Amino acid sequence: MDFQKFEYFMAIAKHRNLTKASQELYISQPTLTKFLQKLEQELGGKLFRRNGHNYDLTFLGQRYYDYAQKALTLNQDWEKELQDMRSSYEGELNIAFPPMRSVCILPKILPAFHTKHPGVRINIYEQGHNIQDSLLADGKLDFAIFSNWHPLSGLSYEVLTVEEILLILPSDHPLADRGIQRDGFRYPWLDLGLLADNPFILHFPDQNTGRAASQLFEQYHIQPPVHFRSRNNQLCIQLVSKGLGACFSPETYVQYTSSIWPLQAFSVGNPGLTNQLVLAYRQNSYLSTYAQDFITIARECLQHC
Repeated sequence: MDFQKFEYFMAIAKHRNLTKASQELYISQPTLTKFLQKLEQELGGKLFRRNGHNYDLTFLGQRYYDYAQKALTLNQDWEKELQDMRSSYEGELNIAFPPMRSVCILPKILPAFHTKHPGVRINIYEQGHNIQDSLLADGKLDFAIFSNWHPLSGLSYEVLTVEEILLILPSDHPLADRGIQRDGFRYPWLDLGLLADNPFILHFPDQNTGRAASQLFEQYHIQPPVHFRSRNNQLCIQLVSKGLGACFSPETYVQYTSSIWPLQAFSVGNPGLTNQLVLAYRQNSYLSTYAQDFITIARECLQHC
């Protein structure tokens, strides 16, 4: 089976442009044009419809795309399994994270993993929205770690840990010493109603933490002023450390940033709000021995940090 043929075709479909596709493949555009013409002759029909400089898939092209993707994924799984059988000491993992998540998680996982598998190279990819779609579409990705999720057909999920969503205040805030110990909470608990007039730095409503903030404000029947919104957890926490307001943040971010910026973390709500951190991979895809070890180590490190 000519897998290079599939790779060339998939590159055109991905970029919808021959110039960009040829740049990714490190071949000349005339070479790629000749390849496409020959492939369409072999198949007896057009794979792409020209739309200016864009190449859009025809019905034949879409069906060929579906089978080419399956063939490439199957070949990649075979190569991983073959490599795993040849040697348990060398390999490669391609892992996707939402922006900024990797810096909070990987320093906890990689030391233990590298000790067990020093010959395995890890490639880290930061993805924005639709990380689950990227995992399904990109056969090179082994798995992804993220929290803003819903079950998607074609993916399997492993819950790594359940983290608390915490209230963050500057260390010199007037309420910084008002937290109390309560059963079921790992952090000092603070009555959120005391911050009814306190300015907040919030995430956007389509984010997990943004939705959590709305739920908490509704639970306490308060509408505090919101001075800033951001998708970046570390930025929100840093602004809190500068005295610009309060924010909410998942526990893993707080653990990472508390050693950098002065802040106080509190449990809030009744009950408190939590966030599942999951690892996802394509269903029925081959997981090498070291990939399975990564999942085990990740779960152990994150649950006992």
